[in-house]
Parts: sequence; C-alpha cells; structure tokens
Amino acid sequence: MSWRMPAETAPHERTWMAFPREGITLGSEASEREEGYAAWTAVAHAVAEFEPVTMVVDPTETARARRMLGSDSGIEIVAAPLDEFWMRDFGPTFVVDDERPGVLGAVDWIFNGWGAPEWAEWTVSAEIARFAAAHVGAELVSSVLVNEGGGIHVDGEGTVLLTETVQLDPRRNPYADRARVEAELARTIGAPHAIWLPRGLTRDYDDFGTNGHVDIVATIPSPGRLLLHHQADAAHPDFVVTRELRSLLEGQADAAGRRFEIIDLPAPTTLRDDEGFVDWSYVNHLVVNDGVVACGFGEPEADARAAAILADAYPGRRVVTVDARPIFARGGGIHCITQQQPALAAAAAGGAR
Repeated sequence: MSWRMPAETAPHERTWMAFPREGITLGSEASEREEGYAAWTAVAHAVAEFEPVTMVVDPTETARARRMLGSDSGIEIVAAPLDEFWMRDFGPTFVVDDERPGVLGAVDWIFNGWGAPEWAEWTVSAEIARFAAAHVGAELVSSVLVNEGGGIHVDGEGTVLLTETVQLDPRRNPYADRARVEAELARTIGAPHAIWLPRGLTRDYDDFGTNGHVDIVATIPSPGRLLLHHQADAAHPDFVVTRELRSLLEGQADAAGRRFEIIDLPAPTTLRDDEGFVDWSYVNHLVVNDGVVACGFGEPEADARAAAILADAYPGRRVVTVDARPIFARGGGIHCITQQQPALAAAAAGGAR
C-alpha cells in the first residue's frame, strides 16, 4: 500500500464537521452556548455553498442541529456520541492509495485531548475516526502516533509541516523522536519530507491551547509556496515568533528541492481579548471545491486584505469570510472544526481544483 494525503486544494468529496454539544468548550452561560452553535452553523452553511457537508451530531443535540442546519442545505446529519467538536483533530485524516485507484483510507491517530490536560473531555470523540471510516467505507489506517489533524499540513507531494512542541510533546508521545515521527508520517500520509517548526503561536500554549498546532501558523497553498502568519505589532509576543519562523522557513526546501516562496498573511490589528494576547490567524482557513472559507475577525480592512491575499494564493476560487471570533474564543478556528474527504476519481487522475 502507498497511502498519501492529498493537498487540501485537491477536489473534495465532502467536508466533515461535528456539531457542538454542551460542555466546558461550549460555555456555561446560555448566551455563550448560543454563540457557539451559531458559529459552527455559519461555517457549515459557508462550506455547503461549495461542497457537501457531513455533520456528526451527538444524540442530545439532534433536534437543535436539524433546526439550525436546515433540511435542504446540503448538510448530512449523522448521529454519534461526542464530547468535543474539533473534527480536524479527533476525526480521521483521509488518504488515498496511488497503487489502488478508487480506494479511500482513513488514518486513525491516537487522540488524547491535546496532551490529556485535566480540563479536556475527549475519550468519546476519540472514537469518531473509526465511525467516519465505516460510514464512508474507508480502509482504516491505524497509527500508534498521538497526533491531531491540526498539527500537520501537506503539499500532497511528499512534504509535511509540523511542530516540535506537538508531535514531540511528552504528554502526547513521550518516547518519540523526529525519526520515529517522520517514519510514521511517511507510512500513513505519504509525506517523508518533514519541515519542523520549533513552536507555534503564543496563545496556543495556554491551558486551553494545543501546544503549537501548525494550522494557525503556516500552510502550503501550492507546492513551493507558503502562507505564513505575520504579526506586525511589536507589542504582541508573536512579533518575534513569526519573524523567527520566517527566518527558519526561508532556508527550507520542499520534497522536490524547491526553496519556498513565503507569502506573509498579516494578523488583524486586535492584540488582546479578555484572556490575553490573541492568536487570531487568517492562516486557519479551509480550502474547498472552487472556494476558500476564511476567518473573519470583525475588522473590515484587515479581513478584506486577508481575503485578497487568499484569492491571489488560490486563483480561481471564491473567498467567503465567516466571523471566527467565537471559534477562536473556544480554542481554534475554521480549519480546526473541519476535515476534508478527498474525491477519489480526481485523486486517481491526479487532478486539482
């Protein structure tokens, strides 16, 4: 078998999401919960403009999900127990087999709630990768690596971006080293060429953070190019972080030996919220069929600038911006709550969309 995770820009069969349910992430106040439901719903409707959405819904939330998502929205509702709703992280990473066209695989990483912090509820959602694989008839690709989908980005041609503080986190993989992680990523997602970032954004190391997910830091819009989070304000600690990351990446090449063209994606001007320095990032967008679902942060000028950069980075795609502040307030962004399933016919043909 030769499993390979296609680039996010390759055609999709669908996008997977998980509908919120009551718990620590959603919020304790009724207004907080309603804000969370509405944010996840808005992303689902935005994605459904471009491709089908499969929404996993905890049985306790079925009625609400049907009411908010609508019956004619192109959103399929499937019931399964949940305790968290960050589909990118606990769901499967879908892969294709270039030696067996038409075969879909689903990598089942070990999920332990981003390093098993005391607050996390994750044991139920950790089963969703297997549920999703069975739902679409995918071959299960079991992995012994504790990993989350937000901790990797690929170009579909052998390159993977990842972060030392995630895959080498002793709370996740206490016995791992770079070689072991790289061997497992080569086996499961067909990416033998790893580019290690030393860290992620500052806020992501708070108690409710992921300890450095790459999908708010950098992504690969096309082979040989990077979109990199850029904090321009020296008052924010990520001012230094993003410059150090840029300096490192300027010296890196992809699996084909191409030096990266780096495109700065400036952060919005807001520096803080009630909890401290924000990690608001336009890098945390989702590429969909013929479009991009982008994070918005209530700053018209900055949001428009980011949308223009994304439109240029993904030519021919329509950019739709959704307010991501309620999602970031809960620990992530649009990319974190979605997971693409590649279209097999297109993958077999090697096409991109």
